[in-house]
Amino acid sequence: MGQVIFNKSLSGLKRLLKDYQSVFLVYDINVEEYADKIAGDADIQCSMSIETGEENKTIETVLDIERFLLALGADRDSLVLAVGGGVTTDLVGFAASIYKRGIRFGLVPTSLLSQVDAAIGGKTAANLDSYKNMIGTFAEAEFTYICSECLRTLLEREFRSGAAEMLKSFIISGGPDYEKAVDFLKRWNLHRKWTVKELGELVEAAAKVKMEIVAKDPFEKGIRRKLNLGHTFAHAIEWYEQTNGVTEPLTHGEAVAVGIVQAARLTDDTLADKFAEDFAACGLPVELPYGIDVLMPAMEKDKKNRNGGIKFVLVYKIGDVR
Repeated sequence: MGQVIFNKSLSGLKRLLKDYQSVFLVYDINVEEYADKIAGDADIQCSMSIETGEENKTIETVLDIERFLLALGADRDSLVLAVGGGVTTDLVGFAASIYKRGIRFGLVPTSLLSQVDAAIGGKTAANLDSYKNMIGTFAEAEFTYICSECLRTLLEREFRSGAAEMLKSFIISGGPDYEKAVDFLKRWNLHRKWTVKELGELVEAAAKVKMEIVAKDPFEKGIRRKLNLGHTFAHAIEWYEQTNGVTEPLTHGEAVAVGIVQAARLTDDTLADKFAEDFAACGLPVELPYGIDVLMPAMEKDKKNRNGGIKFVLVYKIGDVR
């Protein structure tokens, strides 16, 4: 696995990037402030902005990135630097992994969801006809630079979206971090306040859960599938909402929160009720918004499936996910 660096500030990137002959910056237009700061500090001349959101997580966006790299002469000695949330890091990682059969890339995740989950672990992807992450590669970033400073400007729904993935990590790992995170998120939901120290500690702990699992199973042949807890339902919800033009769709993390409750409902109603109560207190949705019948087409195409059957990740208790 590429190195994962935790830092309170973006300033440390300048030293990290000085060893690369040429750096090509691709960033989410919504975080242009951070991209400009990085480009200025590290004297990066070549940059490109992209529109994000699931509707833009497509092969067409990947090809736009390829054309940008080709036009400006990126080669195998270059580094592509992605700055943005999970959609950005997935798309840029994918583009770099197939450009000239693979060039180096680094990630600067700027959302809570990407810092605790999406930007860690060497999976890249684009969607296909609204089906989540159907095209992609396993490709390791040179580094992932996780910076607390980038979370200051997150919108509330983006923060909640990342909170769901954080809670998922702690449900998988067990121990005291789940209750610690719930307590933090309940307070945030009431007062909208947090400190860099407290949130930074939770982000690092959640990221390390994923790092440890990925180190044991980099190509998702076994225990790494645990990280898909809640995602069979979540991806189906996202597919349904995108294909039916729902005007206010759930974010990925919100859909994962619903999916975790549903996964628990398949094994233990008491546990499902606990998750529903905890998640709701953190400001997350918990009720399945659509019937199983309309979600089934996407669940049948889920990328975890084997031999024609739907594979679920189930939770029996905190720390026991199978």
